[in-house]
Amino acid sequence: MTQTLPKLSPEMLVPRMGEYLIQKGLITKENLQAALDYQLKETDKGNSILLGQALIDLHFITRSDLDQAITEQILQLRAALQAANRSLERRVEERTAELQKALERVSELSQLKANFIANISHELRTPLTHIKGYIELLITESLGPITAEQRHALQVSQQSSAKLEGLIEDLIMVSLASRGELSVKLENMDIRRIANLAVKSFLERAQTRGITLRADIGKDVPLVQGDLQKIGWALSQLIDNGIKFTSTGGSVTVEVRREGENLVIVSVSDTGIGIASNRLEEIFEPFHQLDGTSTRRYAGTGLGLSLVRQIIEAHGSMIDVQSVEGRGTRFKFPLLAVAGER
Repeated sequence: MTQTLPKLSPEMLVPRMGEYLIQKGLITKENLQAALDYQLKETDKGNSILLGQALIDLHFITRSDLDQAITEQILQLRAALQAANRSLERRVEERTAELQKALERVSELSQLKANFIANISHELRTPLTHIKGYIELLITESLGPITAEQRHALQVSQQSSAKLEGLIEDLIMVSLASRGELSVKLENMDIRRIANLAVKSFLERAQTRGITLRADIGKDVPLVQGDLQKIGWALSQLIDNGIKFTSTGGSVTVEVRREGENLVIVSVSDTGIGIASNRLEEIFEPFHQLDGTSTRRYAGTGLGLSLVRQIIEAHGSMIDVQSVEGRGTRFKFPLLAVAGER
């Protein structure tokens, strides 16, 4: 026999009805137990009834008293729920206010940091320009003859000042990006030429480290829209990053390919140490190194990839990274082809 479900009743909304009726003095514990036994027997017969109906059938309570008790409980539950909602709303409002204050404080500190970096970077530019100028005068012997040892020392100083200049420019770019002031000047540019120049500028360094650096550039690649200087810088950063994390005997490949009618895909892949999948997003955080220990193997400020992402996103594009630990990493981003070249 198919068991018939009880009809929807207000009693279903009220928990522990029996205990409430006992507390109100409407029934006794014995009445409740007898009603439960009766309810069980009826269920065994295939007649599913609610506890309230069992109490009525046994004449322990009247329908009006039962309805009154149910109504009272529903009102109490509603009042408790409303009170809980009001309390929750107050807590949410308080927490929201706290979070808003914290967010404003973080924003303020971030702005202070950006301003500090910008000011310091600009202040460092002037003395560095003087240092570079005098080194150049000394190397070219404009201030008098120098020995071979002195020339070597000056060349090392010149290389170090160039690195420092690059760091200062990176800091300035970071401060601009953090304030939303990183702008791009879109123009029609030959991405094939930019990629080839970037590869050539790193060939000597790659060869010194025993790394194969090559360009794989399609012949049908059209002109693209972009900021020539910033895209060139971003591509150089990706190549530099690939060489840095690739061991002797490995390779770094710059690939430029047309995709469909509207896009050109630029990618830089290496056979280096790779990155754990759960840490891929960390590499784009400014001033962040995956190896933050004092004995880390790879130098750097942690600014490069953060700026690369911001430059690519400023072009309305996105940079994608795929990596396997111990096998290498691949960065790629699309650029829009010039309308007449599509």
